[in-house]
Amino acid sequence: MTKNISFSNILALWYLKNKRNLPWRKTKDPYFIWLSEIILQQTKVSQGASYYLKFSQKFKNISSLAQANEEQILKLWQGLGYYSRARNLHFTAKHIINNLNGVFPDNYNELIKLKGIGDYTASAISSICFNKPHATVDGNVYRVLSRYFGIITPINSSKGIKEFKNLAQLLIDSKNPGTHNQALMEFGALVCKPKNPECENCPLNDSCFALQKQKVNSLPIKINKVIKRDRYFNYLIINNKNKYTLLEQRIGNDIWKNLFEFPLFESNQEVGIKEIMQSEKFLENIKSEKHHLTKFNQQPIVHKLTHQNLYATFWLIDIDESIKNVVLWESINNFAIPTLIQNFVDKYRMNK
Repeated sequence: MTKNISFSNILALWYLKNKRNLPWRKTKDPYFIWLSEIILQQTKVSQGASYYLKFSQKFKNISSLAQANEEQILKLWQGLGYYSRARNLHFTAKHIINNLNGVFPDNYNELIKLKGIGDYTASAISSICFNKPHATVDGNVYRVLSRYFGIITPINSSKGIKEFKNLAQLLIDSKNPGTHNQALMEFGALVCKPKNPECENCPLNDSCFALQKQKVNSLPIKINKVIKRDRYFNYLIINNKNKYTLLEQRIGNDIWKNLFEFPLFESNQEVGIKEIMQSEKFLENIKSEKHHLTKFNQQPIVHKLTHQNLYATFWLIDIDESIKNVVLWESINNFAIPTLIQNFVDKYRMNK
């Protein structure tokens, strides 16, 4: 227990001296803490900070977020990825306004019931905003605890998740749980980093298991690496006299739900002009034989996601005939579109 107390005190002192000046650390309002935590899921602080500022300035309270339409939120979220986070954010904001009288729950058990909020986020909000002793466990925490205490249980196993949570809960400073949680996460982000950790300057280096046993680079342990799925996206860029094109909204439970993109033909492998012209998506949109079809990119553009690799080819189709539901090229940026599409639009306009 003495080691545990020393561990917590050392981290807290380090944090107070070295913590980054981040915008969400200036408040304990649960709305803003929740907003920051959702944005920072699967997102680095360096990228998430600018999104937090955009959202907090656009939606100054949970009521304004609840009243926004989904397209506004998805457009503001564009580039962050994992768009289900944005949709859950909107859903929960409306739920709190409509069913909880606009009041954010002040305890873990009620917080974790909210859509998009799991153990980590519920623990963060309850500890930071309401001083409740619930330990947060994220990638940074796994790494620090595994290295310092020499834990070899895989962090992505059921046993590991339970073991690390129990240890984190044992270590928490019940008087200052918010500071303790933030200190542990910040320490993992700035000192006990995944690569090139600053062991020489670490205030815990005289009692760290991994450093003493030369196992810093082998901890934490993670098993069952995800095998990525390869998908081939063929986008049909329909140009009507270079002023109009066609966008479609993605539906169903797939990536980029409710975002907009060009008409898409997904194939099992890289295809040529013949396969494109025979595709249902081409025949559905191109009725006239008077058209000009070319590739924008000769080699597929590789777009990597967590669980899949996308190989995208953009096919330019110039036509003279009129098409329904057209969109002005100059208005495309008013739509919420995936980063892959945005990158193409930017390059295409540069080449015009």
